[in-house]
Order: sequence, then structure tokens, then C-alpha cells
Amino acid sequence: MTTVFERLLSGEWPSAPVYEDAHVFAFMDAGQVNDGHVIVATKRPVATLMDCSDDEAAALMRAARRIAIAVQQVFAPAGITVLQANGTAGWQTVPHLHLHVLPRHDDDGVGLTWPRREPGIERLRALAAQLAPALRD
Repeated sequence: MTTVFERLLSGEWPSAPVYEDAHVFAFMDAGQVNDGHVIVATKRPVATLMDCSDDEAAALMRAARRIAIAVQQVFAPAGITVLQANGTAGWQTVPHLHLHVLPRHDDDGVGLTWPRREPGIERLRALAAQLAPALRD
């Protein structure tokens, strides 16, 4: 399946590009939440962060930082949200690795909420112990 981002990168569909390097490309989001809303996507069509290479992940964040600095300079938002989602349960709407650089303003109508749970330090340590072996090289 060809994603919308592949069609934008190939030029099949029109876009408003803002940045490109060997691993990623960035363009204005067609659904501008606020002026300066940019999507940064991998050139290689991988679905999620877990599917990309370390170099692609690093390039994605380097580009996001560079774009966020430019957005701050040009649009002077009160804040910037950098959002990256994986899988439909994680709010991903396009199955191609990307992130949003979203300029934010007070009362702009954007919301992100989740129930906060406080399991206590012992449970947190148990969860950390479960994760640790998967992080060893």
C-alpha cells in the first residue's frame, strides 16, 4: 500500500516542502492546526518508530529540532508540541513514520489528556526491572 507521504515525496501529490535530507523530508501539514504546523516523515516507508533504523530515528529528531527552532523564529508561538504516534491505539493515522512539529498558542483548542495513575515506587521499580533486559545490547 502506498501512503499519502510516499505520494507527497514522489511528487504524485502536491505539497509545500520545508526540509529534506538523506533520511527524512518535511512539509506543511495540509490540516494546519496553527500556522507553521509541519510534518517530518522518513523517506523510507516504515510504519512506526520501532520499524526504523537508529540513523532514521536520529535524523527525524534532528530535523524536528531544526524545524522547531525555525517555527519559533518565524511564527513566535507560545509553545511547540512535538508529537509522534505509533499504531492506531497510539493515535497514528497514517501508517508511515512521522512526527508533528506543532506551534501552540494559549486556548488554541488542541488537547491531549490521559488518566494519571500513581502506582508507587515499588511498582515503578518492578516495571523498570522488566524492561531492563530488553535494553541491554
